[in-house]
Amino acid sequence: MHVIHGHKHVLPEFRGSAVAIGNFDGVHRGHRALIAEAKSRAAAKNVLSSVMTFEPYPREYFQPKDAHFRLTPLKRKIEIFERLGLDLVFVEPFGQELAALPAEDFIERVIVAGLGASHVVIGYDFYFGHKRGGNPEMMLRAGEELGFGVTVMPPVAEAGEPFSSSAVRLYLAQGDVKGAAHVLGNSWRVAGKVVGGAKRGTGMGYPTANLPMPKGTTLGHGIYAVRAHFDGVAHDAAAYLGTRPTFDDGMPVLEVFLFDFDGDLYGRDMEVEFIDFIRADRKFHSVEELIAQMDRDIAAVRAVLAKQ
Repeated sequence: MHVIHGHKHVLPEFRGSAVAIGNFDGVHRGHRALIAEAKSRAAAKNVLSSVMTFEPYPREYFQPKDAHFRLTPLKRKIEIFERLGLDLVFVEPFGQELAALPAEDFIERVIVAGLGASHVVIGYDFYFGHKRGGNPEMMLRAGEELGFGVTVMPPVAEAGEPFSSSAVRLYLAQGDVKGAAHVLGNSWRVAGKVVGGAKRGTGMGYPTANLPMPKGTTLGHGIYAVRAHFDGVAHDAAAYLGTRPTFDDGMPVLEVFLFDFDGDLYGRDMEVEFIDFIRADRKFHSVEELIAQMDRDIAAVRAVLAKQ
């Protein structure tokens, strides 16, 4: 799979693809329907399949001071695209130039002149161009006039509930990582660099690798069954996210206890995959009471992961 940054200098061999366009935050099951349609159209036309995504997300550009909960950073998103079997990923820089581009010019300059797209797949709620002036109806008309195919995908839903990034965020805020995984099509992950901590876990017999949560992340506080990924290996683990009410009620940090692991992880990159929620965070009357509960938590996590 080839990753191409921007639309202005696309090599001839990468032009003419069937492209799905969107932010694809989470690359959830609704997004995957768009991607499957692009792949189907590409196969029918004997052209390459592709997606176009925007970096940063338009909302992040227009509201830079706000904390936005991004479900999938670009690196993770590209990994998922590759796993889904796409040929190309166009990463379109979103800045002042693109934000000011009228919808008609976005079609003519980006889709036609830039990508030379043979087919475009968008969602029913896809708006584009300056002040969101473009919509699916405009894209359909432009396709007829300029000679490229257009598919507008309806909502993809289950039991009347559309799959959406907002739904995933709501599940995660409630700690329901299994619900989030159902919408995503895979377990949600968070990545970061291991930092030093107060070493309270070490003193209690449970040394942890601590990861700051990315800005804007909203995840229910408590104990989780997880798998920690680094150096190409997945390790069964238990994770705690919370304010440590038994001790200091401080800033939330993700604390990960790896089973049967002995090594120094400080400064290393780690990705944590959330499998299931064990219990909510709460305050204990003593350290001894907390340790007894941690013993029970670890047993519960091991039981959950053994079934995966």
